[in-house]
Amino acid sequence: MSAPEMPDTVRTTCAQARAEVDAALRTVSQGMPGTQARRVNEDALLVVSELTANAMRHGGGLRGFAVRVRGTALLICVSDRSEEVPVHVPHDPARPGGFGWLMVQRLSSSVTVERGDGGKTIVAALDLSPEPGPNSSKNCTRETRSTG
Repeated sequence: MSAPEMPDTVRTTCAQARAEVDAALRTVSQGMPGTQARRVNEDALLVVSELTANAMRHGGGLRGFAVRVRGTALLICVSDRSEEVPVHVPHDPARPGGFGWLMVQRLSSSVTVERGDGGKTIVAALDLSPEPGPNSSKNCTRETRSTG
């Protein structure tokens, strides 16, 4: 899944990115049951917070941000200045953090990392399709891949 076009430089903060995600979800969540709308909103806000904070903390700064609805997916795209692909680091009680990348992967239906042009773009897709009824099962597979 490729990232939407993004500007070369952006003046977006974590709070502004969260506001954009919240605005994008307002329209698409209107037809969702309340519990699903809340879950999608909370998951999306956690993912965008983690990705933008990590771009600033570990990726040399936030280079681009976009949020789009494509079909039944919300795409959160965050670019930074590092080509280093994120990895899950086992928890170390002596060091704060270490759970963000795993959280992004668990909350997203797919995550891709596209490297190039002096950095990388992480595209996290969150499923917006209707939740199944109580007697059906939903496919819960997750995809994570790196390109470049």
